[in-house]
Amino acid sequence: MVDAIITPKGDLDVLSKSEIASLQDSSRSIYASLFRNCALAVLSTGADSDDGHELLAAHADFKIELMSSPRGVKLKVSNAPKNAFVGGKIIEGIRSHLFAVLRDIVFLQDQVEIWQKNGESITDMVFKTLRHAKALKPRRRPNLVVCWGGHSISNLEYDYSKEVGYRLGLRSMDICTGCGIGAMKGPMKGAAIAHSKQRVTDARYIGITEPGIIASEAPNAVVNELIIMPDIEKRLEAFVRLGHGIVVFPGGAGTAEEILYILGVLLNVKNKGIIVPVVFTGPEASKAYFEQLDEFIGKTIGAEAQSLYEIIIDDPVKVAKHMSKAMTKVYKNRRELDDAFFYNWCLTIEEPFQHAFDPTHENMASLNLQKGQDPASLAANLRRAFSGIVSGNVKPYGIQAIKDHGPYTLDGDPDLMASLDTLLDSFVEQRRMKLSGDYTPCYKLLSA
Repeated sequence: MVDAIITPKGDLDVLSKSEIASLQDSSRSIYASLFRNCALAVLSTGADSDDGHELLAAHADFKIELMSSPRGVKLKVSNAPKNAFVGGKIIEGIRSHLFAVLRDIVFLQDQVEIWQKNGESITDMVFKTLRHAKALKPRRRPNLVVCWGGHSISNLEYDYSKEVGYRLGLRSMDICTGCGIGAMKGPMKGAAIAHSKQRVTDARYIGITEPGIIASEAPNAVVNELIIMPDIEKRLEAFVRLGHGIVVFPGGAGTAEEILYILGVLLNVKNKGIIVPVVFTGPEASKAYFEQLDEFIGKTIGAEAQSLYEIIIDDPVKVAKHMSKAMTKVYKNRRELDDAFFYNWCLTIEEPFQHAFDPTHENMASLNLQKGQDPASLAANLRRAFSGIVSGNVKPYGIQAIKDHGPYTLDGDPDLMASLDTLLDSFVEQRRMKLSGDYTPCYKLLSA
């Protein structure tokens, strides 16, 4: 364990005395525990774990506090994980991530509260959060590929995601992921090698997360821009507003949630003229996974949803070529719509996809999982179901809720629930729900 005083670099290195006082305000203690847990996760980068309780328990004596000086704010850490330091000095990338946590978890909360009081739209709030993080880069042609996929994947799938990232990087495309390990790390690592070969000096490896996730999964070591959105819904909107195309690798409940989100958004008739290329891909060994996923989508939200993505198996070069050609289409589409390249303003995202869903046992049991609703609405409710399962699997408060009250219950149309049961069983069988150890389901399907 290490004790240290850490100064900022790049984020929050110039603050007024009133801003520093606000950060130290004891009445804001609601953020203190969250900040501590997220800071601990960042300092634990390299620890491949998805158990938030395990991480917190292993470092129960870790402390972090803000110190003020005329030159700005500093962070004092006590009993910090030693892997974050080399030669007594904090690793530069981890220092950057640590102050990104302070920026997004504590400092930005004042701004969020002001925005909410002023009645600003969620889309504007997402925009301003990204702008505050300096993530919006004007006058750059579309080249940012969002990569989704699971943290609990096989070595073969990880290597494949890395190869896809390498092929994308050779075509000078940047990478944005959920910032964790597995399919979130692989594309970044592959792209970093390719960017080095191509002598790209301003490559971007953007990690977008949210407090419940980052407290369980540390950012991977390749991320050079860390952004923490207030909740999963704002995180998902940030992905689709910031990115120009989406590549989906094998994953579990979290990946299914992401897929249902983008399909639900694209099913909105208002988005018919907006180009958002989506590719599902994996090695030959993952072919059955995507067949099951495709079948589930067809049986639940329909054939139109299936038409919104391409499935490319075991061909990283084809994936990269497809996405490279799609970037040209996105460029022309944004020009025709007079939309920004750095933020997809024209994309309509309805309220069911924007407002935070609290996965309590009551809310999970109340989800409308019946047929007869429009496909976009059903996609929104299925997304919430998977969001709750993710919470019960990896988020500390979700894990605690399951311990206290037992598994979540989901009920709905028998055929729909049977399809959901088949998909979830395949995730469990393929060990996509948990990194290590036996998996005990955090859910119960009543009509399956």
